[in-house]
Amino acid sequence: MVDVSIRDLRNHGGEVVDRAARGEQITITRAGAPVAQLRPLPPRPISAQQLLERWRRLPPVDPDALRADIDATLDASL
Repeated sequence: MVDVSIRDLRNHGGEVVDRAARGEQITITRAGAPVAQLRPLPPRPISAQQLLERWRRLPPVDPDALRADIDATLDASL
């Protein structure tokens, strides 16, 4: 968590909010004492319709080629 003074929040509010939107949790301080927290909202849920649309646009996967790639990458003795 990062501390940001009220002065910095006032002078650079957009940048501070952008940092929070990227996932950073920020504590707002007044005279060095914490007074508030700024954190990102949880991601909005995706509807079933949106998930189906995304799924339909996925490229086809060749299971044999995928298995060959996995076998070539992993140590078979594990």
